[in-house]
Amino acid sequence: MGFFSTILGFCGFGVGISAGLVIGYYLFIFFQPSDVKDPEIRPLVEQDSETLQKMLPEIPLWVKNPDYDRVDWINKFLEYMWPYLDKAICMTAKNIAKPIIEEQIPKYKIDAVEFEKLTLGSLPPTFQGMKVYVTEEKELIMEPLIKWAANPDVTVAVKAFGLKATVQVVDLQVFALPRITLKPLVPSFPCFANIFVSLMEKPHIDFGLKLIGADLMSIPGLYRFVQELIKDQVANMYLWPKSLQVPVLDPSKAFKRPVGVLHVKVLRAMKLKKKDLLGASDPYVKLKLTEDKLTSKKTTVKRKNLNPEWNEEYDMIVKDPQTQALELHVYDWEQVGKHDKMGMNVVPLKELTPDEPKVMTLELLRNMDLNDARNEKSRGELEVELTYKPFKEDEISKSFDETKTLQKAPDTTPDGGGVLVVIVHEAQDVEGKHHTNPYVTVLFRGEKKKTKHVKKNRDPRWEEEFTFMLDEPPVNDKLHVEVLSSSSRIGLLHPKETLGYVDINLSDVVSNKRINERYHLIDSKNGRIQIELQWRTK
Repeated sequence: MGFFSTILGFCGFGVGISAGLVIGYYLFIFFQPSDVKDPEIRPLVEQDSETLQKMLPEIPLWVKNPDYDRVDWINKFLEYMWPYLDKAICMTAKNIAKPIIEEQIPKYKIDAVEFEKLTLGSLPPTFQGMKVYVTEEKELIMEPLIKWAANPDVTVAVKAFGLKATVQVVDLQVFALPRITLKPLVPSFPCFANIFVSLMEKPHIDFGLKLIGADLMSIPGLYRFVQELIKDQVANMYLWPKSLQVPVLDPSKAFKRPVGVLHVKVLRAMKLKKKDLLGASDPYVKLKLTEDKLTSKKTTVKRKNLNPEWNEEYDMIVKDPQTQALELHVYDWEQVGKHDKMGMNVVPLKELTPDEPKVMTLELLRNMDLNDARNEKSRGELEVELTYKPFKEDEISKSFDETKTLQKAPDTTPDGGGVLVVIVHEAQDVEGKHHTNPYVTVLFRGEKKKTKHVKKNRDPRWEEEFTFMLDEPPVNDKLHVEVLSSSSRIGLLHPKETLGYVDINLSDVVSNKRINERYHLIDSKNGRIQIELQWRTK
């Protein structure tokens, strides 16, 4: 009886299971719940960047956010260079850490701390995208998204009281969004003076930490505590607007800032040779410092005089007295045609004794080639008085970006006056009807200064600086800035045309000391020009 009961039990269990599966299948197929709706399907382009980040966390940022650019070339560069960068970075880290460790270990009665192994592994960081900001200042701002899943082997041995303990860092992961700012941009390689690094958000840092073979991060609660502690410490030091500054160049050397003033007094010329067929010549003198983009200074024209006297004084800003020289050119003024050269000479500034006036009588030469036989011909003499006045150490100011103050005007500036500095940076979208070879003229109180010509360029860059020494602040004056184009082609009906102009009220620069703005050009369709103005006082 027991045997038949067992057989029947197994049969009943099998029939029940089979019947239940069949009934459940038909109920699932034919009796769907009415409250279930089809999912709403939306194109990815309609999603914002935050939603895409949650939906597709491993998609590069340049795909999800149009503000970020693809930088595969950097990743390829790192891939090839990483074995060498690894060694260089580790060596630099050892050299930086060694003096710090030697200074700190006596405080904790530790005998020694040594790196037994130090390598960042074979996997380089990956740039998921990069964002670049354009500003009106002399700086370059970049925001790369960096992901680094590394396999480093960093083993540190600590020796104390005759015992030795080793700590090993493995399986490092770092996700960071830094802001890298290169400023100020300078005309000396590598073209920036400082690197500023800030973090735009708290970084994600994950790693394994082994002590005597055991993984400390596996201890309950320790992993999260250490991770949050590192995040907070790093954020406190470098989370924007705080930053890490890495000096690259000495800005004073990179910018070649003014270090003194050359006072030039053009006294007279003697025994000049006439250039005109009828009557005497009409001489004047042009003065210019080498390695200086500023326009030349000119004396007045002395009519029909081969022994003219000027007694005119000029101040010229000196940036490097060891390499700069004063060029003096004497010309014969002509009402029509090109002015004739009467002679020239050069005075190296290193031959001048600081703060001591020196009267010099210079033989006029055809050129500065000592082997040119034409220089033996007499062309007359030019007499000048030169005084080089170097600034005192406390008068040589730093850049505006460093001190947030402008450099002072030289001591020769009149009391109550100052120096108006006009820096012509660049223009955009300037175009002429017949030609586009733009240059800029700056007109102030009847004195006109001009930049160099840039040929066939709708977006020219000049980066030229002009100075005006004034007896009083120009609170009621305006600066006339005009962009023009000229062509040297013979027979052209329109050899010169204006591309736009702007009149700038100078009362703002007197009150603010510095203005750096982009102005829309009048009489230009889309033209703009960037002008920086500074008002410097003693």
